[in-house]
Amino acid sequence: MSRAFVNEDRDDDVPRVHFTLPPFSDRSYPRAAALALVEAACNGHMSEAEEATGYRFGEPQLHTYVRSLLEEEEQRPEMEQDRRLITVARRFLRGS
Repeated sequence: MSRAFVNEDRDDDVPRVHFTLPPFSDRSYPRAAALALVEAACNGHMSEAEEATGYRFGEPQLHTYVRSLLEEEEQRPEMEQDRRLITVARRFLRGS
């Protein structure tokens, strides 16, 4: 068999990231999408989150929701705060 038909480099061992999102028409979708994008950026799954949500990182339409997530995280006791989430949320709001 020709090597052209053998796919030895497949990424079958790399698990696909799944995002649980409400239907796009649901009022809660933008907040869920914002959370998915921020969490994905924290974990290195940005392209998958952008594909799943239909939004890009830094999307101005989601700034209100990301700002709310940031405020909620900053209101937690300092020892319980997710510093990575705070950093990524601030970067999202800068639009980069």
